[in-house]
Amino acid sequence: MRKKIAFKPITLLLLFITFMTFGSESNQHEESGSDLRTEIKEYVQHHLLDSYDFGLYSYTNDAGEHKYVGFPLPVILWDNGLKVFSSSKFHHGETVAEAGGSYYKQFHGKIYKVDGPNGEIVEDEHHHATNEKPLDFSITKNVTLIAMVFAIMFFMFSRMAKSYKNNNGMPKGMGRFLEPIVLYVRDEIAIPNIGEKKYKRYMSYLLTVFFFVWIVNLFGLTPIGMNVTNNIAVTLCLALITYFITTFSGNKNYWKHIFWMPGVPVPMKIILAPIELLGTIIKPFALMIRLYANITAGHVVLMSIIGMMFIFNNWLGSSLSFLLAFVLGILELLVAALQAYIFTVLSALYFGMAVEDHDHH
Repeated sequence: MRKKIAFKPITLLLLFITFMTFGSESNQHEESGSDLRTEIKEYVQHHLLDSYDFGLYSYTNDAGEHKYVGFPLPVILWDNGLKVFSSSKFHHGETVAEAGGSYYKQFHGKIYKVDGPNGEIVEDEHHHATNEKPLDFSITKNVTLIAMVFAIMFFMFSRMAKSYKNNNGMPKGMGRFLEPIVLYVRDEIAIPNIGEKKYKRYMSYLLTVFFFVWIVNLFGLTPIGMNVTNNIAVTLCLALITYFITTFSGNKNYWKHIFWMPGVPVPMKIILAPIELLGTIIKPFALMIRLYANITAGHVVLMSIIGMMFIFNNWLGSSLSFLLAFVLGILELLVAALQAYIFTVLSALYFGMAVEDHDHH
């Protein structure tokens, strides 16, 4: 019996766009199209990286000069002494910066030492820089955003506490917006996963991590492109905090179920103990990867679809790419809150497992 081939609407749509795009382009533009794709790919990769300055936008003037609009951040290096200078000396990675008689150059988002004002980065066969790399304590774009989010959260919750104090426990202003979210974290995340007796110990951390991840994810959708949670170092730090709280909160029953599980034959206990111990490390690792991978994938897909508008270069393909990018942008607003929720729920679940009291018979 022959099977019928069913084309989904999205498949037909993509085939139609491809046909219209192919029909509107001539062979003489193939080389320029390849260059455009390379440029878009580099732009997407650049968008995902941390940087030493804030770049709002750039343009090319009538003279063919590429102009950048933004502002620099302080570069702080330790290289036989403290070296502090403005990132504007790098001119967006195009020039060598001099500080205290030493010369430095950017390469793939990192700073390396070069021989002189005309020094170059030396690469190995794997295209990795072999130049000396100073200790870098610079205030990068991601560090700036983390400080900004800290200030925003401090302002929000201090205003909320003040509204409760001045209105006899009734929220007002900022408190009216924050109270439902705080109650949701308490009633739907903390209490069900940790327990009504012990949840208060962890509420401050759960609220902090929820609002921090949510706000930085929202900032990542702005044109300035501050993507903190697609930096694996940031998600690693968040996961490590959850891991240390879980580890130091664990009671004797928690560790007993890891190293010497009750009701299990002794040979199986010996086999399962290292597996369970490894599981305590895998859990925060999954937290780290889940947040990093989901945010990074969302940005890559969204930026790639925006780039498709320039590749199609016709009214149909570009319009549909713009519409799809708009819909995905709205979806990313949901993902920003969803990832904050998932990270908070799993953290509360791990805390609850660590402090749970087991009744053995």
